[in-house]
Amino acid sequence: MSAEATNPATPGPVTPSPKLSASPPLSTSLERGDPHEQGVPPTHRRKGRPRIDLRRLGRAALLGPAARDRLPDAIGHVAEAHRAHHPDADLEPLRRAYVLAESSHRGQMRKSGEPYITHPLAVTLILAELGAETTTLTASLLHDTVEDTEVTLDQVREEFGDEVCYLVDGVTKLEKVDYGAAAEPETFRKMLVATGNDVRVMSIKLADRLHNMRTLGVMRPEKQARIAKVTRDVLIPLAERLGVQALKTELEDLVFAILHPEEYEHTRELIADNAARDGDPLAEIADEVRTVLRDAGIQAEVLIRPRHFVSVHRVSRKRGPMRGADFGRLLVLVNEDADCYGVLGELHTCLTPVVSEFKDFIAVPKFNLYQSLHTAVARGDGEVAEVLIRTHQMHKVAEAGVIALGNPYAPPSEEQADGGAERPFDGERADPTRPGWLSRLLDWQEGAPDPDTFWSTLREDLAQDREITVFRADGGSLGLPEGASCVDAAYAQYGEDAHACIGARVNGRLATLSTVLRDGDTVQLLMGQDPASEPSREWLEHAHTAAARIAIQRWMAAHPAPSDTETPEAPAATPRPAADPRAARPSANAVVDQPGASVRLAGCCTPVPPDEVTGFAVRGGVVTVHRVQCAGVERMKSGGRAEVGVRWGDTTECRVTLVAESFGRPHLLADLTEAIALEGVAIVSATVEPPSQQRVRHTYTLQLPDAAHLPGLMRAMRNVPGVYDVNRAQHQAAAAR
Repeated sequence: MSAEATNPATPGPVTPSPKLSASPPLSTSLERGDPHEQGVPPTHRRKGRPRIDLRRLGRAALLGPAARDRLPDAIGHVAEAHRAHHPDADLEPLRRAYVLAESSHRGQMRKSGEPYITHPLAVTLILAELGAETTTLTASLLHDTVEDTEVTLDQVREEFGDEVCYLVDGVTKLEKVDYGAAAEPETFRKMLVATGNDVRVMSIKLADRLHNMRTLGVMRPEKQARIAKVTRDVLIPLAERLGVQALKTELEDLVFAILHPEEYEHTRELIADNAARDGDPLAEIADEVRTVLRDAGIQAEVLIRPRHFVSVHRVSRKRGPMRGADFGRLLVLVNEDADCYGVLGELHTCLTPVVSEFKDFIAVPKFNLYQSLHTAVARGDGEVAEVLIRTHQMHKVAEAGVIALGNPYAPPSEEQADGGAERPFDGERADPTRPGWLSRLLDWQEGAPDPDTFWSTLREDLAQDREITVFRADGGSLGLPEGASCVDAAYAQYGEDAHACIGARVNGRLATLSTVLRDGDTVQLLMGQDPASEPSREWLEHAHTAAARIAIQRWMAAHPAPSDTETPEAPAATPRPAADPRAARPSANAVVDQPGASVRLAGCCTPVPPDEVTGFAVRGGVVTVHRVQCAGVERMKSGGRAEVGVRWGDTTECRVTLVAESFGRPHLLADLTEAIALEGVAIVSATVEPPSQQRVRHTYTLQLPDAAHLPGLMRAMRNVPGVYDVNRAQHQAAAAR
């Protein structure tokens, strides 16, 4: 892809000046380490595999296809790398794909002057080195034919089948003639949708971008920078999410060289200076580790994993002056999972462990398939070596990610069927490698029809590189980015139906929708019953995921009038208070044991029959009646007030003050007022406090025709969508004087 990529004769990275050294070819980069900080300096190379001369491949390509019964010389390296991972692979599809690609690209040249066929050859070799299966390699050889030649998708389908055709179509760019400035974002949208059905589409795109980045040197500096920024913002995060660390780390170094040439040069000098020093503390510690494991009888391979340029740069900024062991890590490879923990125990027993550096990604794998144990050990002189412990299979997946899984859509082999297939095959493309982040991305992109919105949101989404898992009340789970709130969980579970969400319970406790979730939390989302429910505009402040933000923004665009600020919708709900506060007190139907005294029901607890009550004499010959559980009763007693006996009279009518706690939503006040009216209860007064953290507190003083109506009234109020609790008022009123 991109006939503009140039200079395939230079397998090193793009550099902004001739002074910058080259990164190794992919065959070397595959020897790299952990998923964050892998890589090797240019001096290390894989044994037994010569450097690939793309000029020679170009000359071989110009000679045309070989005889039908032999493999063309130009793809000999591809065949060798492929057979190293798949000894029994059928190479005939590769031969036929090369013949078609070479003939269709014949006469096309890259800007460097090399035959264009060298590009699909190099991309295919990258994937072969990573262990891609034959279908992926076949599509890789053909990935530019539909875009840049007269070959059609129908021809590809007829010759190579539906799978190869799907992969080629997935990586084919949309025409700028048709899409203009939207061509690039819409191409990525198309590619991501295709990746949702087949992750191999993105594998080919990543390898394609890696080769183009390696050969970007002859382009104008401004174009180099533009391509490097897209690579940094989109392709590198995608490589990380798919676990293809061998591609990710080399892409990071290439982008680093273009966008930060001064820091790149400084880092190169740090690596060169360290290589020139006498002695290698990391090698010495590696020897100690080998001795410890040999004495323990643990069969293991101990390798030194030099850090790549970006990793060295990060470590130097974090730790300051670097010591010898900081320039790499130790990698211990074993055969079985249990051996990983055996190695860990021996290292922590025989060497000095740095406990704060321990992480177990075997028991809890990362969302990109990565598994490994991380630890660090210290020597007496202060040198600290970081150690990665994993099985050979874990290492393969750590390097190649989803590519290491082969064809995730193929039915299990007979051997797997006999031993129990790891995943059932039902004849459908049920991709086990499709993680939560990809599902979320595919969901929200449908709601972003504007290419600019899609492009900016995609970059923001991919910048969130940590995931958490929260559990639903029904036993299911949701994968969310770190920092997600209950708002995000609602839209992840219900889509746009989450507009009706009125609250949540987190780990069994009521929580506002703004609550930030943590890994392992259990979330029960409380949904209203009103189909016309609307989201609060405040939710945007708490929406961390693109899906939630886009859904809320779409609703806001369709409802431009501000509807979140409620005004009283029922005149009876907010009557003017009486001029005399005492006149607003409920009329008493209580009888006190104090002749001539007037009776007043306390406003702090508003007792009603058949509450157990007591009374206290206050100024003016008035006796206030309280519920015995009222906090004011204890305060009166402690103040020396004498209790007055009280009993309920024959009158059934009474007043009561209720407090309704709710989540904020439009029209809630009207709905509560209607529910109260339907119970035959008159509203004497009502107040609504300003919302706090999306919660609203309503206080009603109500005139009931009969105290027996109170339980039903409270039940009706609780049934209003958005209301999560209704209680009798319990104010901490000052003691009456």
